[in-house]
Amino acid sequence: MNEASPPRRGVNQRDRVKMTEQEVAAFLRGRHSATMCTMNQDGTIHAVAMWYGFLEGAVAIETKSRSQKALNLRRDGRMTLLVEDGEQYSELRGVQLVGRAEIVEEPERIWELGVSVFARYQAPYTEEMRPAVQAMLHNRIVVKLLVDREVSWDHRKLG
Repeated sequence: MNEASPPRRGVNQRDRVKMTEQEVAAFLRGRHSATMCTMNQDGTIHAVAMWYGFLEGAVAIETKSRSQKALNLRRDGRMTLLVEDGEQYSELRGVQLVGRAEIVEEPERIWELGVSVFARYQAPYTEEMRPAVQAMLHNRIVVKLLVDREVSWDHRKLG
């Protein structure tokens, strides 16, 4: 390439695969597992698979109050959640949510998230399910993700 030639740029497919706000909301409402990342004390990343629900319109998880992720978030509230789907490249889609954790310890808010998670992954919630949800939430806290940045992709749009 000589100095007069402009540099070649690849086709930017980022805009083509980005999900709309409505597509992101619909995708997150789907029944997916998420990879939750927090920072260990030594600076390494702690990544775990989690089920998630919704608390006050925000993505949230429940965890043991003394779990590694809870300890990490109490020390450093930064958190990333990755929700993805697809088996082949042309099917890959996902949403990455980056933000800060709000630790929730109020029983009524923990209950709200517990019912959300239970209904998403186990069965529709009825009062008969109350003992199962209560057992699931024993010694638990909720982590509500306050999103600062969102990245999404849907390779099916490349079509």
